[in-house]
Amino acid sequence: MACNTSISLKEKQEYLKKGKQITQATFKELSGNLMQQMKLGGPSQAVPFCNLQALPIANQISKKFDVTIKRTSNKLRNPKNSPNKREAEIIKQYQILLEKDKELLPIVEVGSDNMKHYYAPIKLNTKCLACHGELRKKLSVKTDSLIKSLYPNDMAINYKKGDFRGIWSIEFKN
Repeated sequence: MACNTSISLKEKQEYLKKGKQITQATFKELSGNLMQQMKLGGPSQAVPFCNLQALPIANQISKKFDVTIKRTSNKLRNPKNSPNKREAEIIKQYQILLEKDKELLPIVEVGSDNMKHYYAPIKLNTKCLACHGELRKKLSVKTDSLIKSLYPNDMAINYKKGDFRGIWSIEFKN
Protein backbone atom coordinates (compact mmCIF):
# COMPACT_ATOMS: atom_id res chain seq x y z
CA MET A 1 0.00 0.00 0.00
CA ALA A 2 1.02 3.59 -0.47
CA CYS A 3 2.70 5.29 2.42
CA ASN A 4 0.79 8.01 4.28
CA THR A 5 3.38 10.56 3.20
CA SER A 6 1.35 13.24 1.50
CA ILE A 7 2.16 15.06 -1.68
CA SER A 8 0.98 18.60 -2.38
CA LEU A 9 -1.52 19.22 -5.16
CA LYS A 10 1.05 21.32 -7.03
CA GLU A 11 3.67 18.59 -6.75
CA LYS A 12 1.12 15.95 -7.79
CA GLN A 13 0.25 18.00 -10.90
CA GLU A 14 3.96 18.33 -11.76
CA TYR A 15 4.45 14.55 -11.51
CA LEU A 16 1.30 13.91 -13.54
CA LYS A 17 2.72 16.18 -16.26
CA LYS A 18 6.17 14.55 -16.10
CA GLY A 19 4.67 11.05 -16.09
CA LYS A 20 2.53 11.81 -19.13
CA GLN A 21 5.53 13.30 -20.94
CA ILE A 22 7.67 10.23 -20.18
CA THR A 23 5.00 7.68 -21.15
CA GLN A 24 4.30 9.55 -24.39
CA ALA A 25 8.02 9.67 -25.23
CA THR A 26 8.40 5.97 -24.44
CA PHE A 27 5.31 5.00 -26.43
CA LYS A 28 6.45 7.12 -29.37
CA GLU A 29 9.89 5.50 -29.39
CA LEU A 30 8.60 1.93 -28.95
CA SER A 31 5.73 2.21 -31.41
CA GLY A 32 7.83 4.11 -33.95
CA ASN A 33 10.45 1.37 -33.91
CA LEU A 34 7.81 -1.36 -34.10
CA MET A 35 5.99 0.30 -37.00
CA GLN A 36 9.29 0.61 -38.85
CA GLN A 37 9.89 -3.12 -38.33
CA MET A 38 6.32 -3.90 -39.43
CA LYS A 39 6.90 -1.96 -42.67
CA LEU A 40 10.19 -3.78 -43.26
CA GLY A 41 8.92 -7.31 -42.68
CA GLY A 42 5.56 -7.44 -40.92
CA PRO A 43 5.03 -9.26 -37.63
CA SER A 44 7.74 -11.82 -38.48
CA GLN A 45 10.27 -8.97 -38.19
CA ALA A 46 8.53 -6.86 -35.53
CA VAL A 47 7.96 -9.62 -32.95
CA PRO A 48 11.64 -10.68 -32.63
CA PHE A 49 12.63 -6.99 -32.61
CA CYS A 50 10.21 -6.30 -29.76
CA ASN A 51 11.47 -9.37 -27.91
CA LEU A 52 15.06 -8.11 -28.02
CA GLN A 53 14.63 -4.33 -28.03
CA ALA A 54 11.54 -3.25 -26.03
CA LEU A 55 13.24 -3.42 -22.63
CA PRO A 56 16.52 -1.79 -23.81
CA ILE A 57 14.53 1.04 -25.44
CA ALA A 58 12.56 1.61 -22.22
CA ASN A 59 15.81 1.48 -20.21
CA GLN A 60 17.41 4.05 -22.53
CA ILE A 61 14.49 6.44 -22.00
CA SER A 62 14.58 5.69 -18.24
CA LYS A 63 18.18 6.95 -18.16
CA LYS A 64 17.29 10.04 -20.20
CA PHE A 65 14.58 11.06 -17.70
CA ASP A 66 16.30 9.64 -14.58
CA VAL A 67 13.36 7.35 -13.78
CA THR A 68 12.50 3.67 -13.91
CA ILE A 69 9.95 2.91 -16.64
CA LYS A 70 7.96 -0.30 -16.70
CA ARG A 71 4.98 -1.63 -18.62
CA THR A 72 3.13 -4.37 -16.79
CA SER A 73 -0.13 -6.27 -16.90
CA ASN A 74 -2.09 -9.09 -15.34
CA LYS A 75 -1.97 -10.76 -18.79
CA LEU A 76 1.76 -10.94 -19.42
CA ARG A 77 3.65 -11.65 -22.55
CA ASN A 78 7.15 -11.18 -21.12
CA PRO A 79 7.58 -12.52 -17.56
CA LYS A 80 10.30 -9.88 -17.02
CA ASN A 81 7.42 -7.37 -16.90
CA SER A 82 5.61 -9.04 -13.98
CA PRO A 83 3.83 -6.55 -11.71
CA ASN A 84 5.04 -5.97 -8.19
CA LYS A 85 2.47 -6.00 -5.38
CA ARG A 86 1.51 -2.32 -5.75
CA GLU A 87 1.31 -2.52 -9.55
CA ALA A 88 -1.00 -5.54 -9.25
CA GLU A 89 -3.22 -3.52 -6.89
CA ILE A 90 -3.32 -0.60 -9.34
CA ILE A 91 -4.25 -2.95 -12.21
CA LYS A 92 -7.05 -4.39 -10.08
CA GLN A 93 -8.28 -0.87 -9.18
CA TYR A 94 -8.40 0.05 -12.87
CA GLN A 95 -10.32 -3.15 -13.68
CA ILE A 96 -12.90 -2.33 -10.99
CA LEU A 97 -13.27 1.19 -12.39
CA LEU A 98 -13.76 -0.27 -15.88
CA GLU A 99 -16.50 -2.57 -14.64
CA LYS A 100 -18.26 0.52 -13.25
CA ASP A 101 -17.78 2.42 -16.54
CA LYS A 102 -15.50 4.93 -14.82
CA GLU A 103 -12.68 6.83 -16.50
CA LEU A 104 -9.15 5.49 -15.90
CA LEU A 105 -6.99 8.40 -14.78
CA PRO A 106 -3.27 8.43 -14.01
CA ILE A 107 -2.24 8.08 -10.37
CA VAL A 108 0.63 9.80 -8.56
CA GLU A 109 1.56 8.69 -5.07
CA VAL A 110 4.42 8.40 -2.65
CA GLY A 111 5.18 4.73 -2.18
CA SER A 112 6.22 2.82 0.91
CA ASP A 113 9.77 3.30 -0.44
CA ASN A 114 9.23 7.07 -0.05
CA MET A 115 9.67 7.48 -3.84
CA LYS A 116 7.16 9.17 -6.10
CA HIS A 117 5.34 6.82 -8.46
CA TYR A 118 3.22 7.46 -11.54
CA TYR A 119 0.79 4.87 -12.87
CA ALA A 120 -1.31 5.21 -16.02
CA PRO A 121 -3.53 2.85 -17.97
CA ILE A 122 -2.43 1.40 -21.30
CA LYS A 123 -5.23 1.05 -23.83
CA LEU A 124 -4.73 -0.65 -27.16
CA ASN A 125 -5.00 1.10 -30.48
CA THR A 126 -5.66 -0.61 -33.83
CA LYS A 127 -1.96 -1.06 -34.66
CA CYS A 128 -1.40 -3.06 -31.45
CA LEU A 129 -3.91 -5.70 -32.53
CA ALA A 130 -1.56 -7.32 -35.07
CA CYS A 131 0.21 -8.87 -32.06
CA HIS A 132 -2.36 -8.49 -29.26
CA GLY A 133 -5.68 -8.89 -31.09
CA GLU A 134 -8.19 -11.67 -31.38
CA LEU A 135 -6.72 -14.88 -32.75
CA ARG A 136 -7.75 -15.57 -36.36
CA LYS A 137 -9.24 -12.06 -36.64
CA LYS A 138 -6.61 -9.37 -36.14
CA LEU A 139 -3.91 -11.78 -34.93
CA SER A 140 -2.89 -14.41 -37.46
CA VAL A 141 -2.10 -17.99 -36.45
CA LYS A 142 1.38 -17.52 -37.97
CA THR A 143 2.08 -14.43 -35.81
CA ASP A 144 0.64 -16.16 -32.73
CA SER A 145 2.94 -19.15 -33.33
CA LEU A 146 5.95 -16.83 -33.62
CA ILE A 147 4.97 -15.04 -30.41
CA LYS A 148 4.49 -18.38 -28.60
CA SER A 149 7.96 -19.50 -29.76
CA LEU A 150 9.47 -16.49 -27.96
CA TYR A 151 6.95 -16.28 -25.10
CA PRO A 152 5.61 -19.81 -24.41
CA ASN A 153 3.29 -18.60 -21.63
CA ASP A 154 1.92 -15.57 -23.51
CA MET A 155 -1.43 -14.32 -22.24
CA ALA A 156 -1.42 -10.97 -24.05
CA ILE A 157 -3.86 -11.72 -26.87
CA ASN A 158 -7.58 -11.55 -27.66
CA TYR A 159 -7.82 -7.81 -27.13
CA LYS A 160 -9.98 -5.38 -29.07
CA LYS A 161 -9.29 -1.73 -29.92
CA GLY A 162 -9.55 0.42 -26.79
CA ASP A 163 -9.20 -2.49 -24.35
CA PHE A 164 -7.27 -1.98 -21.13
CA ARG A 165 -3.95 -3.79 -21.63
CA GLY A 166 -2.05 -2.93 -18.44
CA ILE A 167 -0.26 0.00 -16.90
CA TRP A 168 2.72 2.27 -17.21
CA SER A 169 4.63 2.33 -13.94
CA ILE A 170 7.20 5.07 -13.46
CA GLU A 171 9.34 5.53 -10.39
CA PHE A 172 10.97 8.92 -10.04
CA LYS A 173 14.49 8.79 -8.65
CA ASN A 174 14.43 12.36 -7.36
